[in-house]
Amino acid sequence: MSGGDNGGTTGPAGRPRADTAVDGEGRLVVRVTLPLPDSARPRLLLQPRPPKGESKEPSQRRAEETGRVVELEPAGQGRWRAVVEAAPALEEGRWDVYVLGAPGEERVPLLPGPRDLRALVSGPGDDRGTPLAVRIPYVTKDGRLAVRAWLRATHAEAGRIDFSGSSMTVTARLFGARLGEGAAATLHRRGRGGAVRETALRPEGDRDFAFTVDYRDLSAAGGRAGAGAAPEVWDVYVRPAAGAPRIRVARLLDDVADRKTVFVYPAAALGGVTARPYYTVDNDLAVEVVPTTGG
Repeated sequence: MSGGDNGGTTGPAGRPRADTAVDGEGRLVVRVTLPLPDSARPRLLLQPRPPKGESKEPSQRRAEETGRVVELEPAGQGRWRAVVEAAPALEEGRWDVYVLGAPGEERVPLLPGPRDLRALVSGPGDDRGTPLAVRIPYVTKDGRLAVRAWLRATHAEAGRIDFSGSSMTVTARLFGARLGEGAAATLHRRGRGGAVRETALRPEGDRDFAFTVDYRDLSAAGGRAGAGAAPEVWDVYVRPAAGAPRIRVARLLDDVADRKTVFVYPAAALGGVTARPYYTVDNDLAVEVVPTTGG
């Protein structure tokens, strides 16, 4: 269980606070403390955050049209409860959570209380359908409650990552696709005309597999070089069979909404560069190659 302080109370200046839980069916259960009579009709609003670079907040009417609105039902002792059903799935992105009161009143952001995410930590089971829909409640940098959602028609779930000298070995599982002839992992360097490196998969059934990336193949790709040069980022994909669309390798099936600063992997020094895997802000797997002064 991930915690928030003072769960079950209101926050600063009377701002409402919510406890959240995700159940085994993927439903999001939200319990809000609101000092309102049972005759009130508050609602829960999940509002998709504007894409990066768009800072303008939508009007309240527009937010209700584009967001997900669910009635809050009285639960006794100043508590209200809403259930956000698993279907329809939330579109991929970040969703801010608000309470709506009477018509014309401003939406109020929710503060986070305790988050019960035990149902999310069982790992990538075989019974997950596709498209793969994931939602994880989390706390934003400014202390508000939000939900991180992913929705992917196909997915490669990263598992264990092992290290040996100048290489890493990744285990993973496919969802929405099966392994076939010509399956491979591909690494794509970001930027115009980015290089591509390919490595064979070692199947462990028709969905589970492993692959090894030799960082020396990435550092020899002819990109930017020299101390002070910008780091190069290689995004990791899987091609499940010859001619099949590539699938992003990511880690989505647990209770960590933002793994970039939580999972920090060791860097390997390769003479002039260091290389290390990391998870992006979207929990996708990538490899960063950084020039050093070592020459």
